[in-house]
Amino acid sequence: MDLILWRHAQAADGEPDASRPLTSRGEKEAQLVARWLRQHLPKKTRILASPSLRTRQTAEALELPFETSAMLAPGAGVAEHLAAAGWPEGEGGRCATVLVGHQPALGRLAALLLSGAEADWTIKKGAVWWFTNRVRDGETQTVLKAVIGPDMLG
Repeated sequence: MDLILWRHAQAADGEPDASRPLTSRGEKEAQLVARWLRQHLPKKTRILASPSLRTRQTAEALELPFETSAMLAPGAGVAEHLAAAGWPEGEGGRCATVLVGHQPALGRLAALLLSGAEADWTIKKGAVWWFTNRVRDGETQTVLKAVIGPDMLG
């Protein structure tokens, strides 16, 4: 299974936090990354977004069906993100799951997947970190396949 972490694009400041929309720059960032993702996503991909407006707008840029999950809301932890994704096994024959979410949880999840321990790593706004899980010689491995940010695509 592949696990794709996508941090929401740049959003406006303000309150309430859950209602902050993407800025015009954020909309452009989301479109750039979405175009790249559409070219690379497997057909059986599940897309989950935090219920916040900025993550839903980021996910909408994909122009594919997606679900919202409170397990990805601001303040949710790494365990909730892994449970929402069904990592590492996946669910329902899915090849990949995209989680559209927030810092610090996405950075902590990336750290856990690569180093075996949560740490405060930063994922830039609008960026994608793509992981895959495989078994080699009877050992389960997590592999970082790609890191793409909007600044690399535009």
